[in-house]
Amino acid sequence: MAMAVAQHRVSCSGSSINKHLDAAGKYVRYTAEQVEALERVYAECPKPSSLHRQQLIRECPILSNIEPKQIKVWFQNRRCREKQRKESSRLQSVNKKLSAMNKLLMEENDRLQKQVSQLVCENGYMKQQLHTVNASATDASCDSVITTPKHSLRDANNPAGLLSIAEETLAEFLSKATGTAVDWVQMPGMKPGPDSGGIFAISQSCSGVAARACGLVSLEPTKIAEILKDRPSWFRECRNLEIFTMFPAGNGGTIELVYTQMFAPTTLAPARDFWTLRYTTTLENGSLVVCERSLSGSGAGPSAVAVAQFVRAEMLPSGYLIRPCEGGGSIIHIVDHLNLEAWSAPEVLRPLYESSKVIAQKMTILAMRYVKQIAMEKSGEVVYSMGRQPAVLRTFSQRLSRGFNEAINGFNDDGWSIMNCDGTEDVVTAINSSKSLSSSSNPTNALSFVGGILCAKASMLLQDVLPAVLVRFLREHRSEWADFNVDAYTAASFKAGTFAYPGMRPTRFTGSQVIMPLGHTIEHEEILEVVRLEGQSFVQEDAFVSRDIHLLQICSGIDENAVGSCSELVFATIDDMFPDDAPLVPSGFRIIPLESKPDSLTTNRTLDLTSSLEVGPATNQASGDVPTCQNTRSVLTIAFQFPFDDSLQDNVATMARQYVRSVISSVQRLAMAVSPSGLSPAVGPKLTPGSPEALRLAHWICQSYSYHIGTELLRSESLGGDSILKNLWEHQDAILCCSMKSLPVFIFANQAGLDMLETSLVSLQDITLDKIFDESGRKALYSDFAKVMQQGFAYFPGGICMSIMGRHISYEQAVAWKVLEADESSFHCLAFCFVNWSFV
Repeated sequence: MAMAVAQHRVSCSGSSINKHLDAAGKYVRYTAEQVEALERVYAECPKPSSLHRQQLIRECPILSNIEPKQIKVWFQNRRCREKQRKESSRLQSVNKKLSAMNKLLMEENDRLQKQVSQLVCENGYMKQQLHTVNASATDASCDSVITTPKHSLRDANNPAGLLSIAEETLAEFLSKATGTAVDWVQMPGMKPGPDSGGIFAISQSCSGVAARACGLVSLEPTKIAEILKDRPSWFRECRNLEIFTMFPAGNGGTIELVYTQMFAPTTLAPARDFWTLRYTTTLENGSLVVCERSLSGSGAGPSAVAVAQFVRAEMLPSGYLIRPCEGGGSIIHIVDHLNLEAWSAPEVLRPLYESSKVIAQKMTILAMRYVKQIAMEKSGEVVYSMGRQPAVLRTFSQRLSRGFNEAINGFNDDGWSIMNCDGTEDVVTAINSSKSLSSSSNPTNALSFVGGILCAKASMLLQDVLPAVLVRFLREHRSEWADFNVDAYTAASFKAGTFAYPGMRPTRFTGSQVIMPLGHTIEHEEILEVVRLEGQSFVQEDAFVSRDIHLLQICSGIDENAVGSCSELVFATIDDMFPDDAPLVPSGFRIIPLESKPDSLTTNRTLDLTSSLEVGPATNQASGDVPTCQNTRSVLTIAFQFPFDDSLQDNVATMARQYVRSVISSVQRLAMAVSPSGLSPAVGPKLTPGSPEALRLAHWICQSYSYHIGTELLRSESLGGDSILKNLWEHQDAILCCSMKSLPVFIFANQAGLDMLETSLVSLQDITLDKIFDESGRKALYSDFAKVMQQGFAYFPGGICMSIMGRHISYEQAVAWKVLEADESSFHCLAFCFVNWSFV
């Protein structure tokens, strides 16, 4: 009977007796007072040491009759019960979440079945009409989309008229959110299911562009509505949202007349604004709805002066349907349906205003991810470094993005005015004398000599380059395009009295940058980090003074497999103390992909070896990846801001224009380098996906390892055919190859090697061997280098090397060997294998 008892409950009543088994299998009875004393100790220390348990018995008289072993068993059982309780709670939460997601998927399946039935009926009707009507009538019958009339405030100048419009908007929005009013198709590249961020769809054929998302969020409906209605807090392109009028409606709802301004994404097109009616109400089933649509006419809307720089766009019935779930949380349906007046944009940019994928990435998916981010932060699932609170980091990201958007748009009411051009129109220069650099926490740090902010900006078209790859390269190799002296000028402007242009103190930029992560969104689509740029002064008296520069930086859109998203790198100089209200003057890059040709929409192409590892070199090359990538076009927008003193305005303007032109030239050079069709004359053809050079090099690496060392680098069953490249790529140790023809430059690395160096295959070919070792490591390498060249290989003891981000890496052992070509006589390169490496 006693051995059948596996768990024993602790009673909270004083009359009950708690039973526990000690190490000898005997019952141990505890009184209520003893249990209470043990619970107090458990709350402070769930796992007391042997000394702690003995001290407990000495200091607590009511436990004096209990042996230390019995106390140990009690704490073991208590920890076991606590673990089981937490696991049971977690499983219950997961079960509720899966039940809600299952319900959502079943509803989505029903909607898709209705859509299929509707399409089958329409198909049959079209076939019948083909025999009876002409082609024009047939084309007219194909449009199954609901067209909605525009509503004017002249027809709705009273609350009753507004309520009628609101109810009509509600019905049309619900038909889009849960019905088949729009032909929704799955968003390319977004996998639906409980493990994803939600279910995302875009419009197939409708007026304007539309996107839809639905998912599960562990927040209450009212909280979700509050977050999403505050559009400027989560939608970075929303400049301003103003509520002009508010009317009460039935069921405790409200009707609002809203004016919204949106930033333009580039310097080449005007910004958009909306004049809308927003209806918030509760349905009979308890669901909360926030729906919105455009209104025509002036009415009580914004004045013509306020909207002079905007193009009035139209919002068709859109909004949020928020349904509460049993046990907490909510199911959200989000619909964004817009007509962005593409005719007012240059022809090359019109795809940005006519693509449902762009709207989905910029608004719909972003809204869903934002509420999920807030939910995870509230539950404590997200932990940030450097002691910063999530709200503070979000504020920094928003300030960087907003400052960059303001620089690109240069609105008159923000104080911006265009300067006279110097004769060329490639770079636009604007000044803003209404802005100054100051910190509310430290008013004495305000710059009395600063006359304002100057911005130099430009936009250009890029061909045959993936935005994500280019932005990653710009982030990892700042020294390839940036001028340290210009960074020093901006940084010095934050320290009053320490700097004045053009009297720049000579400084040498070491080329080193250290990236310190602050935080990231749940799916890593945006990263916030601090970058330290290391510099040294040429002046003797400043030799011991740090010339380092610190940048606060956000990087987004660095996943080349993401569909329709733009890639950004925005940064601003900050003080090394990094106060929460530090003044920021953001600069950076934005690369927006334009719509590609239809045959390349679903191509998930990468510039490393991973694609060839999945399908093999031959099939990959035959699939035409390179030609489809040549169809890609993107718009690059560059904006750099500089503080200036009134007396130096012209000098700073000249410097800014020259600097931006040099950056443009560097970016064009880098774009050609990372393009699949680009060749680097220093290192020859790149090891592009599916190239025969990659497979041939993999064979040489393994054969040379076996020849010199006498053992196999890979398993024998992995050495046949094309599988050798895949197995080398997935090898757990870091394998790198270094060319010795001129400079010791890396030409190849497997996935572990790229992870270790924190780089990509494209950027790898800019790294020399000596860069990854410190002084002692270089000495050890050079001392044994002759041995490698004479006997063909050498073993190195464990040590420390560095990634290109400046992080230290420890490894247990390193092996170096000469890679010989097929005839085993010609020396091709030098290979290294770092065993059991890890970041320190």
